[in-house]
Amino acid sequence: MHNSSPGYAVVDLETTGLRPSRHDRIIEIGIVHLDAAGQITGEWSTLVNPGRDLGPQHVHGINAADVRHAPTFDDIAATLATLLHGRVPVAHNLPFDLGFLSYEFQRLGVVAPLRHDLGVCTMAEAVRFLPHAPRNLAGCCAVADIPLEGHHDALVDARAAAGLLRHYLALAGTAHPWHPLLATAARTSWPTLPGTGTPWVRRGVSTERDSHFLARILDRLPRVPQPVMADSYLALLDRALLDQHISAAEADALVQLAVDLGLTRTDVERLHHDYLTALAHAALADGIVTTSERRELDLVATLLGLPGESVDRALTRATREHPSMPSRFKLATGDLVVFTGEMDGGRETWEALARQAGYVPHPNITKKVRLLVAADPDTLSGKARKARAYGIPIVTPDAFNGMLL
Repeated sequence: MHNSSPGYAVVDLETTGLRPSRHDRIIEIGIVHLDAAGQITGEWSTLVNPGRDLGPQHVHGINAADVRHAPTFDDIAATLATLLHGRVPVAHNLPFDLGFLSYEFQRLGVVAPLRHDLGVCTMAEAVRFLPHAPRNLAGCCAVADIPLEGHHDALVDARAAAGLLRHYLALAGTAHPWHPLLATAARTSWPTLPGTGTPWVRRGVSTERDSHFLARILDRLPRVPQPVMADSYLALLDRALLDQHISAAEADALVQLAVDLGLTRTDVERLHHDYLTALAHAALADGIVTTSERRELDLVATLLGLPGESVDRALTRATREHPSMPSRFKLATGDLVVFTGEMDGGRETWEALARQAGYVPHPNITKKVRLLVAADPDTLSGKARKARAYGIPIVTPDAFNGMLL
């Protein structure tokens, strides 16, 4: 998207919270360009890696698996400066968006010429143009008959705010209220920033980019892995499957360990079959495989990229032999458990459940912590980064709840 003529830059942000002064960060930016007459001339958007947890994910719907592919604000600062240069900034709640953008630029030592008195706030202008509308974006769009599908996607919301601006311009007619702002924006200079050429990233990128982790392990000549290597891989696999889910970060760790151990894809496939057989043996310990146990076996086979008949083969094999596997992870009374991210019911509720089960909630990650419970297992929080470095399992609240039963 090019900045070839004066006009407006309609901006919307998704953030980790409401206050940059409390270390909240931008995690998605959407920008729509309009010319002076209100015609859309281009748009741009990207997720932004904030280097921390993502805050209320139930609101913005952004997951860490996508954000880990995204550029940092530093990576896109030059692009943003180009997109905003010479244009009147517009947003629904302009002080909020400009406050976050200014803060992010300040973190880079850059003073951005962003002033809300030199921009257009479509929420504030609704008092004049939509006097009976609710002030939120959805309410204004409903009254102005502007589509808003996919609310809390930054580009979707920027398009909606752009629609409101066009609606206001149409109502204003020849009495264009913001001509002076256009002239001021054209005269305003922006600092020149070095560009990194980092590509933008949209939601859903993890699904597009991440093949099954097994396919990322090189297939060399098959060989039998040494027992110590097999044990190390199986132990990590067991930790990854504590919550019956393999997060993007856990998949990366499994691939890296396989590479470090010199395991081929054939080796890893064999270990996956061994792991499934060990689970089948445990399910058969009481002489019957329940519906829930079969469901778990089928799920694990799917997560490990094994064919559909693998579970039946594992059950047959388990009746003939006793597979060996490192002891499975299990919490014990007095174990330290850390919580991170915004969870249903609040973190205090989950900490209380941990205490009732005999575990000890801990505020920070240390080498003595046994488990990290995260709202998003791919979270980018400092706690999660340290847990991964220490080899501490990370599970979802639902998985932790299952461990309490």
